[in-house]
Amino acid sequence: MATIFTEIIEGKRPGFIIFEDDNHMAILDKYPIDTGHSLVLPKIPYEKITEMPKNDVAELFSLVPEIANAILKATGAVAFSIAQNNGKEAKQIIPHVHVHIIPRYADKATLWTKRRIPSDDELEELRQKIKNSF
Repeated sequence: MATIFTEIIEGKRPGFIIFEDDNHMAILDKYPIDTGHSLVLPKIPYEKITEMPKNDVAELFSLVPEIANAILKATGAVAFSIAQNNGKEAKQIIPHVHVHIIPRYADKATLWTKRRIPSDDELEELRQKIKNSF
């Protein structure tokens, strides 16, 4: 099933790509919980992590530290949370496996329910800062 993520991967829809290799892509979340909130996804459109071969799961999660470090460096965040939802009842909105990297800041108490939607210009500036931090 085609999703917004497969359309971004295939270049049919714009995305704020911060990392890409042969099998994965990381993009900025358009509706971030906090500045730098990003999604790491496999290019193969598995719906749930339980559908993935364990080597693919390991490869996906092995990218998280490198991507998180670039996000922390670019944003000045001091910590981060990781989330990964499987199924509608688990609040998975897009049926394509993705790992959330959510930066956390010492001077903010961010609420998951209060999201500020950044402009495309803000996202592009942040995308470039993160890409330059690898």
